[in-house]
Amino acid sequence: MTTTYEHVAGTAATVTINTAGMTAQDVVNVARHNAPVQISQESIDAMAETRQHIEALAASEVPVYGVSTGFGALANRHIALEDRVQLQKSLIRSHAAGMGPAVEREVVRALMLLRLKTLASGRTGVRPVVAQTMAELLNAGITPFVHEYGSLGCSGDLAPLSHCALVLMGEGRAFGPDGHEHPVAELLAAAAITPVELKEKEGLALINGTDGMLGMLILALADLDNLLDQGDIIAAMSVEGLLGTDQVFRAELHSPLRPHPGQTTSAANMLNALANSEIVASHRVGDDRVQDAYSLRCAPQVAGAVRDTVDYARLVATRELAAMIDNPVVLPGGEVTSNGNFHGAPVAYVLDFLAIAATDLGSIAERRTDRMLDKARSYGLNPFLAEDPGVDSGLMIAQYTQAGLVSENKRLAVPASVDSIPSSAMQEDHVSMGWHAARKLRRVVDNTRRILAIEYVAAARAIESRAPHKPSPVTGAMVARLRKEVPGMGPDRFLAPELAAAEALLY
Repeated sequence: MTTTYEHVAGTAATVTINTAGMTAQDVVNVARHNAPVQISQESIDAMAETRQHIEALAASEVPVYGVSTGFGALANRHIALEDRVQLQKSLIRSHAAGMGPAVEREVVRALMLLRLKTLASGRTGVRPVVAQTMAELLNAGITPFVHEYGSLGCSGDLAPLSHCALVLMGEGRAFGPDGHEHPVAELLAAAAITPVELKEKEGLALINGTDGMLGMLILALADLDNLLDQGDIIAAMSVEGLLGTDQVFRAELHSPLRPHPGQTTSAANMLNALANSEIVASHRVGDDRVQDAYSLRCAPQVAGAVRDTVDYARLVATRELAAMIDNPVVLPGGEVTSNGNFHGAPVAYVLDFLAIAATDLGSIAERRTDRMLDKARSYGLNPFLAEDPGVDSGLMIAQYTQAGLVSENKRLAVPASVDSIPSSAMQEDHVSMGWHAARKLRRVVDNTRRILAIEYVAAARAIESRAPHKPSPVTGAMVARLRKEVPGMGPDRFLAPELAAAEALLY
């Protein structure tokens, strides 16, 4: 469980929530950097206006799903007027049925923020106080205990959102700003937050969205943007350490011949990273190799394809950020109608696509590492980049770890979105499994960061082994950055902390 670090308020600019929605960076700032949130007056007015329509329906005998009926397969059950408030409370309590460990704090904060964004759109029918209380929870650093398992990615991320809504009611489990679990009543009292007594439709509006899977998609995109930029430089370090050529990264070999934008970007990054390298220059004459191995020569093609996949996933995330997902939804004019926008297929597909792409990024990095450790393919480097091969094993087992991570990613890259398990007595007979796709992707991204960290450690040793020739200014700076945390080649020592330190530099 990773919800053990303290909440630090106000480390990013305030995010204002209005009917126009928000940006992906807003989500990252609130989820990771504890940016405070506020709700615009425009949104408060929109929620109040829409609420009038819900209250009129709640007082009538007209059957409206989620207001005067049961839920899911029980939608045909009419609920008496006197039971309609209890209906919402019962919904949250029964749907807060998750199991397993707590998911990460940043995921829960993203989940809550994105649900708040939809509430503030004025299309769900909740009272302003519901949204305002959600904002107060975020600003107080109170994080509901959301379990790993419970969502099928359809009808919304029901169980995860229900665990959040339960805390809004003053019930359930939650972590405080100190990162430790405390009784919910104590946490709310300490923050001067009054629990909400849910009224008609409000329970349903709190749980019927794709917010969990979307939040994890947005966070993964931010991570992959960072890893791709650093990964291009690390790949260039490996090319340099293996006495590869930089000529295959020239611009004229990319966009004019194969106009994939990501490939062009990665090739330019690698060419720039290798500029003015004495190591690369040292073997331009007299080297009898015609071509480098694919893992070196095709690095921009693979990393570039990952970039293009990230860009497509970002397009989907941007569209979903603009969505106002609830069921039923209140249309302009007051009509309350059912829909299927809670189905997570658009998000689930790109979550799976990203897992495949990130897995391949790690796979090619491992191949470069293995090449640096193999004396038959490393062009003069010590076996396993060891100080005294035989006495020392160098990075031999680091590559085992890397290979294990690659293998794990290959298993996790199997799509979740092709699966579907019918639920709710076959009323909900096709689901997206988007939550599961998102959980897998987070693990793939973490594993890929570790894979790149091991390549980083190996490539730095390889570059230093080419002395007295100096690396390029860019790769040399990367080596110097690593050396502030991780020493270079020497007698074997406890390696795990050094790999962890290298990983930390890639966040």
